[in-house]
Amino acid sequence: MITRSALLLLTLLLAGCGLQPVYQGGANSAAAQAMASIEVAPIPDRAGFLMRSALQDRLGGKVSNARYRLEVELDDDIEGFGIRGDDSITRERRTLRARYRLVSADGTRTLLDATARSDAGIDVVRSSDFSVIAAENSALERLALDLAEQIGTRLALLARTTPELQAAQPTP
Repeated sequence: MITRSALLLLTLLLAGCGLQPVYQGGANSAAAQAMASIEVAPIPDRAGFLMRSALQDRLGGKVSNARYRLEVELDDDIEGFGIRGDDSITRERRTLRARYRLVSADGTRTLLDATARSDAGIDVVRSSDFSVIAAENSALERLALDLAEQIGTRLALLARTTPELQAAQPTP
């Protein structure tokens, strides 16, 4: 059990380390304001639809006056890796990779070019094709949410540390 004095000491040490919340200031924080100025470009296919929706939710919704555009290219792959003696697959791995770029709205400047990746395991049930398809779709939904979270976190950190993004924000 931590004593009060140990808790106070720990609090003082954390305060002195320079760590600050990314969203300090709530909706008026530099990160929240910068992310609200990012439009997510359309992404093709079902995976793209799921990813774009998750990103828009993470960034604060649709943007009417975007200063930046997030362009995302997805690579969706399903690979069988558990094999029975009769050469049938018992397990699959679904991997979703995203290459994303944050560019100025006019396309003249790239502020960030990075990748994110997530994967999920899927059990293959021999007796039910429907359950396999449902599991693959469920995995895709989870992967899109996970990647949107990774990308959103990276953008928030970029917004917090990049003067250009901070300077572009209107004053409240």
